[in-house]
Amino acid sequence: MSPSVTSAHEAVERRLAARALLANPILSGLHHPDQLALVRRHAPWLRQMYFSRTGYSLIIETGFARLSKAPLDADTAPRPALRTTGQPFTSRTYTCLALLCSALLAPAVGDQVLLSALVEQVRADAASADLRLSESTDEARHLVQALHLLIDWGALHETEGTVVAWGLRADEVLLDVNRPLLPHLLARTLRDIDTPATLLTPKLTSANQDEPRRALRRKLIENPLVRREDLSDAERDVLSRERTELTRVLDEDFGLVLEVRAEGALAYDPDDDVTDLTFPGRSTVAHAALLLTNALIDDLSPKAGQIVTLPVATEEASDDGFPKETPPTRPGALAPWSTVEANVELLIERYGPYFGEGYRTNASLLLNDTVRLLESMSLAEGTETGLLIHPAIARYRPEPQRLPTRAARRMGSTIDDNSSPLWFEEKP
Repeated sequence: MSPSVTSAHEAVERRLAARALLANPILSGLHHPDQLALVRRHAPWLRQMYFSRTGYSLIIETGFARLSKAPLDADTAPRPALRTTGQPFTSRTYTCLALLCSALLAPAVGDQVLLSALVEQVRADAASADLRLSESTDEARHLVQALHLLIDWGALHETEGTVVAWGLRADEVLLDVNRPLLPHLLARTLRDIDTPATLLTPKLTSANQDEPRRALRRKLIENPLVRREDLSDAERDVLSRERTELTRVLDEDFGLVLEVRAEGALAYDPDDDVTDLTFPGRSTVAHAALLLTNALIDDLSPKAGQIVTLPVATEEASDDGFPKETPPTRPGALAPWSTVEANVELLIERYGPYFGEGYRTNASLLLNDTVRLLESMSLAEGTETGLLIHPAIARYRPEPQRLPTRAARRMGSTIDDNSSPLWFEEKP
């Protein structure tokens, strides 16, 4: 094999390994043996690449690899842990997850543990923290969902029995414990952390010296959409001046394609291997989200460059007579909730037979799940008075099809290429 062929093969393998870590920041040998072997083979390059490109640290052990990411900005779309039903974790489920991790790290826990003993320790720890953990069926569901996540991460493995059976009938379960992985589940130690805000504040290390390039790469890698208004001046400058280099890095290292528009930028995966949210998609919620935003654009007829002033909570004026808070502004169009609700009901009336059974007669559920999807994609924002749809939604709006002119028909054309631009004219 020639050196050039070997080099190309190595580059392909490195990119596959980097993408595997993007898709699964906790990569266990139990669930992903081939991908972990690839990561271990290219460990030095991956550690250096992730640190230099993003400031992330990579821990690689015999049975797992852990990509520890830096906290993202407050404007990042939320990415909650999901239940097996696809619904996000509640605060109660997160509480159970934290208690389970704490109990598993207890010195008395070995490489295996009975689930009954683990739950007993969880309840004891909860009581010592003034948290009440009942023995109700609902509480068991929260514990089961938290256990499923630990199993998905590779921190636990069902050796005998299943956690589902425990949740239904309190059947005993024997679990294997991946003790080397447990301390690395959190990307940051909790020592000297006294508030959630402190935990989410980036640490000032040498990894921050190459900002804003690292910050922009992180945003593009982690977010389905990076809105231009959410970028700092320095990040916008990098996006403008270094777009060619940024395009090359995202493609060579991660296999992502950079797309830049007037309203923002995104790095998408043409293979959909590292995409955790697909939009547009085939699910009822994804279809409804696309139909809803198209209907709202038709109702609102927004203009390019349109700005919305969002309402703020009424507060007393400060001593100098000026308001304490300036109302925030956002690009986009604001649809009153009454308009949104009416359109969701109309969607169910028109397309209900094609929707999932749970949504055909439940407009509020479809509305909530649709808004949550749009928010997770940074395409919309729920406010007190309505739904703010972002100009970037124009990327997913179907192109208008016009009848060809007589001259075009004579030339064999089927579409008029001189059609007017869609909402929010897009510029590179």
